[in-house]
Amino acid sequence: MRQRGFSLIELMVTMVILVLLMVAAMPSIGTWLDNTRIRNEGDSIVNGLQTARAEAVRRNENVSFWLVQLTDPATLANDCTLSDTSGSWIVSVSGPASHCADDPTSTSASTNPEGIIVGRPMGADSARVSVKAVNSAGTAGTYVTFNGFGRVTDSNSIAEIDLDGTGGATYRNLHVLVSTSGSVRLCDPNAGSTDPRKC
Repeated sequence: MRQRGFSLIELMVTMVILVLLMVAAMPSIGTWLDNTRIRNEGDSIVNGLQTARAEAVRRNENVSFWLVQLTDPATLANDCTLSDTSGSWIVSVSGPASHCADDPTSTSASTNPEGIIVGRPMGADSARVSVKAVNSAGTAGTYVTFNGFGRVTDSNSIAEIDLDGTGGATYRNLHVLVSTSGSVRLCDPNAGSTDPRKC
């Protein structure tokens, strides 16, 4: 009786075809992963902005969302500085510079001057995502302050945060828009004209 199975030549041909397919797919997989990182960073920033606005309304006091630069992008530490080009963020009552690792608090600024509410480091993949925040005048912005009504308090607050990839590929860049009324929106400037995601 004849045995069934693969010959060594058939197995080698199959392996060569699989390797060729993987090599052909690698560039598009890398771009897809970078686009996923851009989208995740956009979602994180929107979450931080919405948290700041909700806390401002809940506490009936000004609460700010701050973009901060960290020495280690994966860890919140007290060596942080304000930055318009970082995706790490802090929600707090007052400026978080040198206080990013402080314990969060649910109390008001009168009992906790720093008032750190929550924060998020950009993460180890931060080198793959480019962040640029500007205010309504088009100059660098590092914060958005919401008042007790959930509205943006001043014109120096961030109005737009642009997110893009840092490699040589064409990425699906996204924008986070913050209106003076306090609404926050993640949008795609390259979406079709009838697409609700269009900026």
